[in-house]
Amino acid sequence: MESHKEAQPKGVFECQLCGLTAPYNYCGQKPPHAHSVVMELLSSSLLEECYVMKDPFTLDKDKFLILGSQCSLCNRRVCVGTECSLFYSKRFCLPCVYENLQEFPLEIQQDLDKKKSYSKSHSSKKTDART
Repeated sequence: MESHKEAQPKGVFECQLCGLTAPYNYCGQKPPHAHSVVMELLSSSLLEECYVMKDPFTLDKDKFLILGSQCSLCNRRVCVGTECSLFYSKRFCLPCVYENLQEFPLEIQQDLDKKKSYSKSHSSKKTDART
């Protein structure tokens, strides 16, 4: 049975780009009770300082969800959603990625160009459908 202290959120994570909010239980690289196969391979350590919440969809206390982290360039809190951030050895918010795109590998530049093209064509179709 979990202790009352463990069940309490430490704060509320808020993405400074999309506004996603969620209570988090831990912030750091070594979430307590994290013993999944992936975590064992990483020596129970995440690759970045993360805001983490217990997985609300399971009773297993070892399961958790990563909400987000801080951009390594501008320090904004950003969620892990692909519309808000990118992880490439460190977490970067998309505005910083686009400002420094030439600093990223060609594959990432190409992926972002494809994503940008898809977003533009997808949003123009939505606009056309409303008119």
